[in-house]
Amino acid sequence: MADAHSPSLPPILLVGCGKMGGAMLEGWLAEGLAPSVIVDRHRDTLPAPHRLVRDVADLPADFRPGLIVLAMKPQKVAAAIAAIAPFAAHAPVLSVLAGRTVGGLTDALRAHMPAGAHPVVIRSMPNTPAAVGEGMTVSYAPPHATAAQRALCDRVLSAIGRTAWVEHEPEIDVVTAISGSGPAYVFLLAELLEQAGVEGGLPPALARQIARQTVSGAGVLMQRSGIDAEQLRRNVTSPGGTTQQALSVLMAPDAWPATLRAAVRAASRRARELAS
Repeated sequence: MADAHSPSLPPILLVGCGKMGGAMLEGWLAEGLAPSVIVDRHRDTLPAPHRLVRDVADLPADFRPGLIVLAMKPQKVAAAIAAIAPFAAHAPVLSVLAGRTVGGLTDALRAHMPAGAHPVVIRSMPNTPAAVGEGMTVSYAPPHATAAQRALCDRVLSAIGRTAWVEHEPEIDVVTAISGSGPAYVFLLAELLEQAGVEGGLPPALARQIARQTVSGAGVLMQRSGIDAEQLRRNVTSPGGTTQQALSVLMAPDAWPATLRAAVRAASRRARELAS
């Protein structure tokens, strides 16, 4: 972690500080962030020397961000584009807006910039574990983005977890459905395990503790061991044992294999719809 006198991250203009924007901001603050500006209507405080403004119309004209991050609700980006465009003439734009394409955002920015301007928009999909430095962010950069701009985005995103890149933008819709929405699927698993424990007669507090630790512990084991998930599953499954009996239900063709695929397809479809 950087100290307050040697920030490791450049000044950032963060537009939107809800669940995702807030998670990213917490990670950046922990890493060491140069004086930045955050636009949010609901946040009450921000540690010095960072500045909080309520609306993009109030952005300080003297601010020179190294990176602009768009993290508002996708349907609200249109109202902010004109105010952001002057800053995008000098800094790349990192969008974490589900469904908003690089081309659409680039064209919207260019409409408010001098003729011949070439704003650079890089599209990313982080997830909420970014708040504890355990995020998974996958990004796409258009061909005209420079290596330095890609490296800058990767450095900023690495402060909140692991990063990866795709070569084709449509792949981001699948990423959105898996890692972007994926924490909710995992939390649902913990929720259902807790409910099953209570229904089986366990005290609620104990059921909650067991469910949460089982899910989080399994995740840590999978990450640290480097063993394939399928093999880890087999390692827990004794022939004819309790786990095998449970998996015979969960892995039935019309159970998890079908429903999880359907869920990911539904989320991917919604990501594409948001871009239309």
